[in-house]
Amino acid sequence: MDYDAIVIGAGHAGIEAALALSRLGYSTILVTQSLDAIGRLSCNPAVGGLAKGNLVREVDALGGEMAHLIDKSMIQFRVLNRRRGPAVQAPRAQADKFTYHREAKETLEGQSGLALFQDTVVDILLDATGHQIIGVKTERGHQISCRVVVLTTGTFMDGKIFIGEYEASSGRLGEPAAMGLGTALREKGFTVGRLKTGTPARVRKSSIDFDAMVEQPGDEIMMPFSFDYDTIDRPSMQCHITWTNGETHRIIQENIHRSPLYGGKIVGKGPRYCPSIEDKVVRFPDRERHQIFVEPEGVGTEEMYLNGMSSSLPEDVQADFIHSIRGLEHAQIMRPAYAVEYDYLDPLQLFPSLETKRVANLFVAGQTNGTSGYEEAACQGLIAGINAAQKLAGHPPLILDRTESYTGVLIDDLVTKGTKEPYRMFTSRAEYRLNMRHDSADQRLTPKGHAIGLKSQQSMDRLQVKLEKIDMVKQLLEHHKIEGKRAIDLLRKPEISIGDLVEGVPQLEEFHQNIRYQAELDIKYAGYVKRQDRQVDRYVRMERIAIPPDFDYDAVDGLSMESREKFKAVQPVSVGQAGRISGVRTSDLAILMVVLARKGKHRDA
Repeated sequence: MDYDAIVIGAGHAGIEAALALSRLGYSTILVTQSLDAIGRLSCNPAVGGLAKGNLVREVDALGGEMAHLIDKSMIQFRVLNRRRGPAVQAPRAQADKFTYHREAKETLEGQSGLALFQDTVVDILLDATGHQIIGVKTERGHQISCRVVVLTTGTFMDGKIFIGEYEASSGRLGEPAAMGLGTALREKGFTVGRLKTGTPARVRKSSIDFDAMVEQPGDEIMMPFSFDYDTIDRPSMQCHITWTNGETHRIIQENIHRSPLYGGKIVGKGPRYCPSIEDKVVRFPDRERHQIFVEPEGVGTEEMYLNGMSSSLPEDVQADFIHSIRGLEHAQIMRPAYAVEYDYLDPLQLFPSLETKRVANLFVAGQTNGTSGYEEAACQGLIAGINAAQKLAGHPPLILDRTESYTGVLIDDLVTKGTKEPYRMFTSRAEYRLNMRHDSADQRLTPKGHAIGLKSQQSMDRLQVKLEKIDMVKQLLEHHKIEGKRAIDLLRKPEISIGDLVEGVPQLEEFHQNIRYQAELDIKYAGYVKRQDRQVDRYVRMERIAIPPDFDYDAVDGLSMESREKFKAVQPVSVGQAGRISGVRTSDLAILMVVLARKGKHRDA
C-alpha cells in the first residue's frame, strides 16, 4: 500500500489532518484502531467554551471540519461571558455525541482520495539516514509506504486506565491501548513523557431528581459555529447544576488512600485547571461545596455526564460520594469515572510547522503534543495536515503567529516553552486577544485558507459581502443623528447597545443580528484595538529578525550557558520566538540581535 500521506489516529486531530491532506489532492490513508470510535467525544459531550470556541471558529475559517460537525449535532448553545468584554466571550455547545461521531465518520468515508484502515501502528519506518520517514508498520504486519506522516494518537499510545486498585492497558474504558509505538519512538531518540487525564462517571437520566437541581438553559437562539451559514435548526436540551457537600467531601477524604493518584501508581502529571474531585477536596479543604454540571450526552440516550467530577477512586467510593449529592441520591451509575495515563512527545522537538526536528516529514498533533481538549487537538491537526501538504508541494509552511489567532498562540507556546502538564487554551494566554474575537476569525484567517486551497471562492465572496455590510452599518451610524448627537458617538458609550439605536436609525433592521453585533464591537473597542495594534507592530518587528536554521550558538561569545542550551534545544526561527523561551535573559537576547545584525550586513555586502 503506497500513499502520499498516512494519518495515525482518528480523533479530532486526525480527522482534520486527513481531510486537509485529501482535500488538497494527496492520496491519504487514515489508520485507526477502531472505525467505530472515529471522532468520539471521550470526555465531556460539548465543543467550544472560553478560548476553545475561538479555536473552533478558526478551524472553520481555515477550511477545517469541526464547526460543521458540532453544528450538525448540537443539543444546546450558549455564548459564555456575555456580560463581559468581547475578547473573553466565546460560543459553547452541548453535543449529541453519537450524532457527532456518525457525522465525522460519514464525512471521512465520503471524502475522495481518503482511505480508512483499521489497524494499530506500532512503528515508523525511516530511510537509510535515519532522519526521514518513509512509512509505518502495523500490529498485523502491514508496511505502508508514504511521503509524510501525521501522528495523532491521543491518549492511546501506551495508555493505561486506573479505577482505584484496578488498572488496565487501555486508551479509553473498554478500548485497547496502542502498544509499542511509544517504545519505538523512544528507541529512535525522541523524548517521550507521560501525562494523565480523567473523565467523570455517567449516570442514568431516569434515576436523577432534576427537581432538586438548578436548571441551566441554553440561549434562545442557536448560532452556528461555521461561517458558511447564518442560522441553525437543532433540538435543544437542558443542562442542570448541583453541588457537592460536606458529606461528599468526608467520603472522599476517608478513602483518599485508595486513589491511585495519591498511592503513587500514576506518574504522569494531570491538568491543574481541571482537577479530579479528590484533587479539589484535598487542595481546597476550606471549600464547602463544588459545582457539578449535569449534562445530557445525546437525544437518544439515558447517559448523563457529571461535569466537574472526574475521579480515579474505586467504584464503591464513587457510588457513595455520587449518592451523597442533592438530586443524585438514587443515581444509577452506567460508566464509572477513571483516570488515563499515556505517552506524549515533548513538543520542544517540533518546528512551528509541527514537523519534528529529528525526523523529516513526520508531523505531530493533538494530545500527542501534550495538549488537552478536542478543540486544541483539532486546530493542531488542521495545521499539521496543511503543512504536511505544503511539504509535499514544496511550499513553505503555514505559520500562524500570536497576533492573529489562538491557534498561533497554542502552537507557539508548545514549540517554544514545551509543557510538563496537559496544555489547555485560555484567553489569558493570548496577549493580543482583542484582535482575536471569535466573530472575526473569518476576517483573519479565511484569506489564508483560500490561499492554501481549503476555502472556496464562494467563502471569499461571502466574507467580502459581510465586510461590506459591516461598513454600511458603520456608515449609517456615522451619518445619522439622534437628539442632536451622532449615533456612532452614542454607541461608544458602555451603557448603550446597537439595539438601543434601532428606533432612531430604522435602516439597521435591514441587517442581520451578527452584522450589527460585529459593527458594534468594532466601534466600541476601536481605541483599545488601535493601542493593541501598536504592540503588534513591535511584535512583528521582532518576528522579522529571522534566525538561520544552521545558526551556530556555540560561536557566539558572551551568551550565558543556560540561554545557549535553550536556544540550541528550541532552535527558534526568529528573535521574537527566542525572546519567548522561558528563562532566556534579556542580555543574551541583545547579544543575539547584535550578532544577527552583523551577519545580515555581511550577507548584504
